[in-house]
Amino acid sequence: MKIEGSSALVVGGASGLGEATARRLHEHGAALTISDVNADKGQALADELGAGFVQADVREEAQVEAAVAQAAAADGGLRIAICCAGTGWAQKVAGSRGPHPLMPFEVIIGINLIGTFNVLRFAAAAMVGNEPLDGGERGVCVNTASVAAFDGQIGQIAYSASKGGVVGMTLPAARDMAQYGIRVNTIAPGLFDTPLLAALPEEARDALGKTIPWPPRLGRPDEYAQLAQAIVENQMLNGETIRLDGAIRMPPK
Repeated sequence: MKIEGSSALVVGGASGLGEATARRLHEHGAALTISDVNADKGQALADELGAGFVQADVREEAQVEAAVAQAAAADGGLRIAICCAGTGWAQKVAGSRGPHPLMPFEVIIGINLIGTFNVLRFAAAAMVGNEPLDGGERGVCVNTASVAAFDGQIGQIAYSASKGGVVGMTLPAARDMAQYGIRVNTIAPGLFDTPLLAALPEEARDALGKTIPWPPRLGRPDEYAQLAQAIVENQMLNGETIRLDGAIRMPPK
């Protein structure tokens, strides 16, 4: 898939991995639409890049549908959809105070898994109507999981379940959409220097980085964006979840 001139949607694009991806796609000539629940940051980035912006909570299907519709209105239709929206929660499945509350589990599943599915289903539906490019390709979707899908730590029951669900959707979604020339892949990042870790003291951030075999540092959001670009451009990458983690395997805690 050629990025230059293609319409691209980045959901969760106002900060972190999504912002880096939005910037990279813009640099390579995409007709960019950014969507995020944070309207102030999202609109500011869109204004800076000359991109479109649609505020959307990924749990709200009408808002996601509107974001996809805006991106799909560009010449040629929506060709690239990347979902980086997500959040976390830390709590054990049970303890001295009783069972894990249901509500935060539902919230994490709602944002990370159902939200990703909302983006995927509306984006894929929009891509079905595209004219096929050379080789028959109509579009590509990239979702975001986590190494927690495989190496869930103590207290990550909700987060790991949600990201494991994203991994589990990847192959069947790719098979569902293969007849239309639409590819679906997932990136599973390890420890990255995102706003989630920015609140930690620098000493703690450095210590986390040193747990990574190589390179012994936190991942940079642009490294995620670089992989997203490679997935978009490489037609043979399909139905795959790629760990981007410096060979780390997370310990229990």
